[in-house]
Amino acid sequence: MYKVFVNESPLILTNKRPENNTGNVFLMEDDDISYAITALSKKVLDVAYIYDPTEEIIEKFSMKIPLVTAAGGMVRNEKGKVLFIYRNDKWDLPKGKLEKGESIEKAAIREVEEETGVKNLVIKNYLKTTYHIFKRNGEHRLKKVVWFDMTTTYSGKLIAQKNEGITKVKWKGSKKTAKALKNSYLNIKLLFDDELMQ
Repeated sequence: MYKVFVNESPLILTNKRPENNTGNVFLMEDDDISYAITALSKKVLDVAYIYDPTEEIIEKFSMKIPLVTAAGGMVRNEKGKVLFIYRNDKWDLPKGKLEKGESIEKAAIREVEEETGVKNLVIKNYLKTTYHIFKRNGEHRLKKVVWFDMTTTYSGKLIAQKNEGITKVKWKGSKKTAKALKNSYLNIKLLFDDELMQ
């Protein structure tokens, strides 16, 4: 099962047919997928399911909706504060698309550096992979983001990458993190939910 967010509403990809459905279960067909995405983005549905019996459901789905792979990091400094960026009126974590021939780890470090100015990044471990749908040139795309837990000893100036629409970069302690998450994306909240349960 995979959870793909469409305008902050979940599109669940599953190979087990949901039992309690009320007209929100669709097949892995172009028209069904398009309808489900539109219904979620317009808030006609709160949740939708794409059912297909295959095991490789995310691979099959990404043949229907073009896949964009990105990488990013949940970065902590020596004080245990988390690095946030502010873009599109939401608090987010730094991330971005892979360049040709680049490893997922290199992309994650490069994107964090470019978007925030933070150096001396070390990947501790893999965190999670999240998915969401966005529109580019009138067509839907599936964005897969591979997240890493990172640390840094950097204590220099934070530099927001303005040409990427980032207006602020901030280190946040636990109280400010909790406040920032109230104005963030569900995919980002999922990363912290997992972390708090460890």
